[in-house]
Amino acid sequence: MKMKTAALLLAFVPAPALAANTPLDFGRHSANEPINVSADAFLADMKGKTGTYSGNVIVTQGKLKLRADKVRVNVIDNKPDKIEATGHVVFDSASGTAQGDVGVYDVAPRTITLNGHVVLAKDKNVMRGTTLVVNLVTGAATLQSKGANGGRVQGLFTPPPQKNSQSLKPAPTNP
Repeated sequence: MKMKTAALLLAFVPAPALAANTPLDFGRHSANEPINVSADAFLADMKGKTGTYSGNVIVTQGKLKLRADKVRVNVIDNKPDKIEATGHVVFDSASGTAQGDVGVYDVAPRTITLNGHVVLAKDKNVMRGTTLVVNLVTGAATLQSKGANGGRVQGLFTPPPQKNSQSLKPAPTNP
């Protein structure tokens, strides 16, 4: 169950960016790469049909990494139905990071939801909100900020340095 669980968990890392200039783009990854799962403990509940990794959970596949305090997999008909990551949830890739308090992957509709203090970061670019929903079928992603201070999504984008910084300086004047 561990390999199947980890494979499905990593399958939901968002590939599309929220928009062309947002700080997050996890890029494409191969679901065929080896998966490594480590945690302080694993508990299988056969009657409840869940498996729970707990304590500094780290799931890696290629350059992608998921970290959380706890990851629980709910199973229906011997297949993962919902995967929930809680506590300091962080998705890392070479191109950015998405973090939140809780992450949920609903397998059938192929949607990922991050809730809580959601932060998307790439280099110096940062977006903040309270809920991120990514539809892996359509590639659509929505970041909202309901109930947060001000109730608005916030973004900070740092433009790349200009090639010719001399063009911004005023021309010298002759006395």
